[in-house]
Amino acid sequence: MKYKAYLFGLGLIFANIGFADAAMRQYSANTDSSNWDVNKTKRLSCALHHEIPYYGEAIFNTVASKNKDLTFNLDMIVRPETYDFAGLQSVPPQWRAGVPIRDISKMQLLKKFDGELDNDVSWEMLTELEKGFHPTFYYKDWQNSSDRVSVALSSVNFKQAYWAFLQCRDNLLPYSFEDIAFTVMNYKKNSSDLTKSSRKRLEMIGEYLKNDDSIESIFISAYTDSYGGRWVNMELSKKRAAAIKEYMENMGVPDNKIRTEGFGEKRHVQPNDNAIGRGKNRRVVIQIAKP
Repeated sequence: MKYKAYLFGLGLIFANIGFADAAMRQYSANTDSSNWDVNKTKRLSCALHHEIPYYGEAIFNTVASKNKDLTFNLDMIVRPETYDFAGLQSVPPQWRAGVPIRDISKMQLLKKFDGELDNDVSWEMLTELEKGFHPTFYYKDWQNSSDRVSVALSSVNFKQAYWAFLQCRDNLLPYSFEDIAFTVMNYKKNSSDLTKSSRKRLEMIGEYLKNDDSIESIFISAYTDSYGGRWVNMELSKKRAAAIKEYMENMGVPDNKIRTEGFGEKRHVQPNDNAIGRGKNRRVVIQIAKP
């Protein structure tokens, strides 16, 4: 009975925005079918899923990065056939009579694409769901010009999954693959020991590698300054590259995905006649690729 009343309420919304003469097709989970699930990929991504029966799926997603921004995706079984906008409103539950419906935003509908919304609107939708409201999309049907469509996210069974999603997001790495895909680190003089800042950088890369099984290849190139003799420096550069490879293997990267090369005194990036230049030449370059 409550579900019928809720759908009736949605019908009133569209009557108020000038759709009274159109047929309305309404999609929403009812009390029994409303489920929210959290999927996570180690410390790299979190997704909050909600199935909308006979329509598709609503997905809130966030990935490892500095800001951990949210995105919303309306995964439609039948994607748009034209370009348009869908209105987005926050609809109060049936038992909160007298609480007004509130406009949130609009979502652009692109031909053959799912609907997407950015960080700010995604958070606003989540807070409305947390309060027990139902974020609802409405648009003109692209398959039948006489029909209007409403798609509602149900707040039933939301809070527990939402809390799990927030905990998952909090545990994400504060950097992304792009942040570690290309790295230059430097060494102490006459040593295979990295500088303090470079050691921290390597630990950051190692933590990422522990969480991403999709790494395709890693290429490690090591260099020295011009002091110490060419042969000695060539061997030192090879030793430095091998040490980085061993570290990455300990993080779980298979041996056959890592290539190393020592260049010794070759390919300087700075003059070797001063301490600053020599410090920059004592370096290792790490390039990481994904499919």
